[in-house]
Amino acid sequence: MIHERTYTELSKLTTFEERFNYLLLKGKVGIETFGYDRYLNQILYTSPDWKHLRDKILIRDNGQDLGLDGYPIYGRVLVHHINPITLEDVIDHSPDVFNPEYLICVSHKTHNAIHYGMEDYTRSLQVVERRPNDTIPWR
Repeated sequence: MIHERTYTELSKLTTFEERFNYLLLKGKVGIETFGYDRYLNQILYTSPDWKHLRDKILIRDNGQDLGLDGYPIYGRVLVHHINPITLEDVIDHSPDVFNPEYLICVSHKTHNAIHYGMEDYTRSLQVVERRPNDTIPWR
């Protein structure tokens, strides 16, 4: 695992957009990460050690998207590796795979946006201020 990003640095960023941009990988759909060895990361994510660590991260981040207050995750919470893990990291039991400094809570949508380069994703989360008659098409 290449150490590029950390939870400590991420937590210094105060907005969702800043945190999202910090984590953005700009990957491509269809690029293999584990390929035929995908079963190895599934073994990792169903292990008792991972489940225990996952619970700690959920508590630390209070179940908030990108660990940011005001962005609760409704539904399934993913614990995301801030720096992508490799097949070798899993096979070699790299301690970085289980280091809380390299993990963050995310929603499924945020996770996919981080991996597949959806820079405009944060705009879709912004609340639009409503005005009287703004839904009347002839005005």
